[in-house]
Amino acid sequence: MYQALYRKWRPRTFDDVVGQDHITTTLKRQVQTGRLSHAYLFIGTRGTGKTTCAKILARAVNCEHPIDGNPCNQCAACRGIEEGSILDVVELDAASNNRVDDVRALQDEAIFSPASVKKRVYIIDEVHMLSTAAFNALLKILEEPPEHLMFILCTTELHKVLPTIVSRCQRHSFKRIEPEAIAGRLAYVAEQEGLTLEPEAGALLARLADGGMRDALSLLDQCAATEHIGSQEVLSAMGLAGSQRTAELLDAVCAGSSEKALTTFNALWKDGKDPAGILDELAGLMRDVLLLQVAPESGDALLSGLYEKKTLQYFAAKLPGARLMDGMNEIRAADLSGANPRRTAELCLVRLCVPETGATLAGLKTRVARLEAAWKTGIAPSASAPVSPLSETPEPIKPLQASAPEPKPAPTMSAEDVPWYTDDDAPPEEPDFMPPAEPEPEPEPTSVRAVAPSPPPSEPEPAPAPPQTVPSEPGGTFWDTLIHYLNGKVDMGTYAILSLPTQVSGSLAGDVLTVYLLSPIAKMMVNTPAMSAAIQSEASAIAGKPVRVSFSDQPPAPSPVAPSVQPDTSKLDALKKFPNFRIE
Repeated sequence: MYQALYRKWRPRTFDDVVGQDHITTTLKRQVQTGRLSHAYLFIGTRGTGKTTCAKILARAVNCEHPIDGNPCNQCAACRGIEEGSILDVVELDAASNNRVDDVRALQDEAIFSPASVKKRVYIIDEVHMLSTAAFNALLKILEEPPEHLMFILCTTELHKVLPTIVSRCQRHSFKRIEPEAIAGRLAYVAEQEGLTLEPEAGALLARLADGGMRDALSLLDQCAATEHIGSQEVLSAMGLAGSQRTAELLDAVCAGSSEKALTTFNALWKDGKDPAGILDELAGLMRDVLLLQVAPESGDALLSGLYEKKTLQYFAAKLPGARLMDGMNEIRAADLSGANPRRTAELCLVRLCVPETGATLAGLKTRVARLEAAWKTGIAPSASAPVSPLSETPEPIKPLQASAPEPKPAPTMSAEDVPWYTDDDAPPEEPDFMPPAEPEPEPEPTSVRAVAPSPPPSEPEPAPAPPQTVPSEPGGTFWDTLIHYLNGKVDMGTYAILSLPTQVSGSLAGDVLTVYLLSPIAKMMVNTPAMSAAIQSEASAIAGKPVRVSFSDQPPAPSPVAPSVQPDTSKLDALKKFPNFRIE
């Protein structure tokens, strides 16, 4: 009868355990010296050797002829424990024996001395599944067990185990096995099984196992349909897209080409690839690119190793970190557990290619970034062009200028007012624009008129003021001038807030410019060190002296209204007493 590879090649001694030397060395030393604990707690992720080491330890403490702390696996005790014929070594599954009655039954039989071996050993797998009452029932016997009793508890979720249980056990943490160690073990097993495993395929299986030896052996067993196992056989057996096709998919996302992304996805779908697996591989590639960006020096040790370095560098130069994080969050939020995972995956790819199509924070940030880029570079964003670093360059536009007033229409004339000319008497061509002629003064009438006093002679125009460092905007306050010259020197979102009088206003008193922040969003966007430095620099340039900036969240006080000036009519009232004097 065929036996699965992970069962057939389960380690039988501590020396056969791969990647857990820090634990196996300690346990071997304890077996050799006899300084054994009454309770052990093995913690770690799946497939790292917890239950395997528990069974080896149970044989080692009962072995008649141990070899350097390892069980000999030849004596009657070792063979009986391995075959399950010795009832003094019991392996329990806490998932199905998690009631308090199960623990009480264990206590009742644990007090009896072993019949066939030196120690009675209880291996409780997935101990975190015990109920609270069952844990409490286990406390007493763990604290004061008989001399012949040993407990070995195994769990993958330490936080679910009661602290009172943890404090009564000797804890050993199993780490994830390195891919190199897993690949070496797979090569040895494949050689013993008569399989040809290419090094690239072994490395790929080791990375897919995610640090678990049992998962790696199961994947090798799945790929053993052919005697020669290469990378393509592994990808085909696992239903994976592969590094090249995943890179093509990310390249389509990078270029903002929804058509190319959906075409690539459809080809993978026809090849039998799982939509969840395709998106997971895409997220893994994004993760490697992001790690290469944020940790260029030590990032090689953090990478998955599924992709070439030049491929990661290519995408790292084209995709910003914010785009990568938004893309991974978009993939994580895609729910592929519904009735139609293909449709969900396609919608997810469209949102990745054109982020502004979704009403999400990522889409909003993309639209704002697009507008900021258009504002700084003078490039108009096309309505149909996708927001992508690889999208086509839109048409350039002119810098923003104040619009000129529209010319007024010429007055209409009736038919009688239109002059008629002959061919010989045609008027000369006039220029496009002629300034209107000044009207001639009308002749004075001959009648005698009172001579009006001549107006005072016009004062000579003042000499032009010396030019300032930064000219002020005509007709505006100091704050209006400052806003005018901040245009293009701060980001567009903050400038839009500064331009709204209902959000921000300012006034200059002496050498202090008080900026009034009238809303929470204005406080968040304007009251920053960068904005304070920009405002202070421009204000000092306009005022021609150093200006200090002060922020206030209180509205400015209203300007005092000057009292109206009443004419002095006391002298006119005195003249009213004369009867022949009339005031009109």
